[in-house]
Parts: sequence; structure tokens; C-alpha cells
Amino acid sequence: MPTLLRIDSSTRVEGSHTRALGDQAQAAWLAANPAGTVITRNTPDGSIPYLSQDTIAGFFTPPDDQTPEMKEATALSDQLIAELHSADLLLITAPLYNFGVPAALKAWIDLVTRMGHTFSYEDGAFKGLTQTKRAIVVCGYGSGDYLQGQPKEAANFLEPYLRFLLGFIGIEDVQVVSVQSTTADADTVTRNMDQARADLALMI
Repeated sequence: MPTLLRIDSSTRVEGSHTRALGDQAQAAWLAANPAGTVITRNTPDGSIPYLSQDTIAGFFTPPDDQTPEMKEATALSDQLIAELHSADLLLITAPLYNFGVPAALKAWIDLVTRMGHTFSYEDGAFKGLTQTKRAIVVCGYGSGDYLQGQPKEAANFLEPYLRFLLGFIGIEDVQVVSVQSTTADADTVTRNMDQARADLALMI
């Protein structure tokens, strides 16, 4: 049974442009995979904590040597990684917050980017271990000119970071849909969303 893992990260639940595009992608995927399963993680809802001392210690302690606190601290990481490995398609929706990824999305990333589970380091080289090989990333920008070749490209630490991170853990096929100027006038927002929807339709 095919599985879609959807990771949302906009603090806005209503009126989020990235979530709206995520809804489109999910609907199209379900239409193509009517027997499919969707796993959703709404990262800003507080269900994914930031790394703690016990979490980091647990990551680097063999399972048989972990304290009860370490086991508890790493249990969610185990679950999130299992969800990632089970997915045929990873869908991430992410607005640009202060030039980078939302903190809530970073919390998910920190729990799934784990030595021996989603990447390894052998003979002086890193290797991605994630079984999922395809991802669609929806990026949202409040203003414009952040994309490649545009004036504010150097301030865009959202798309380049996610592309690198996903490749690092072994996801080989990463496609990105971007919508810019989401705080502009209504006509501009409609035009940009229409283009993003058209781009997204070609990816499912």
C-alpha cells in the first residue's frame, strides 16, 4: 500500500499558502493512489519537541545501555524515522521564516536526521540511508526575488537547505514548488498561486 508522508510547518493553519498547495498535492496523490495512506505531521502543534540532553545522549548510546530516560527521549525519533522510511513520497510544506526553515520543521529534521538510521559515516564519507527516494517541497515567500538568479537569492536559506538535507539523508529525487510575494496585492497572490498550482500539478 503506497504511503504519503506530509510534513506541514506553517504556523498559520487558516490562510496558509503552503498548506493550500499541500492540500492540492495530497488530493492529487490520493486520486492517483486511491488505496494509499496519508501520514500527516503538523509540526507547529507542539507534538514534536526540540532536542534535549537525553535525546542526544540516547542517539549515541547502544540500545541495551540506554537509561529509561534515554529510551523515552528517543522513542519519538524512532517513530518519526519509521514513518519516513515507510513513505513512497515525502511532502514538505514550508514558509520562509527569517530567511530559513520554521523552527518547528527544524525540530522534526533534528529527530529524523540520525546516525545509523537515516545516514551513516564510513571510510570518511557520509551515506544516506533513507528508504524514501522522492520528495516534493513546497516553499512559500512573503516577498519576492528569492529564487535562483534573483536579487535576494543569497538570503534564501529555505530551499537550498532542504534540498541539501534531503539529499544528505538519501532522498535522491527532490522537486520544489515555490510561491513568492504571498503578502502582495490580491491579484499578484492569485497569479503566483495559480502558477505554483500549475507547477505542482506536473509533479504528482
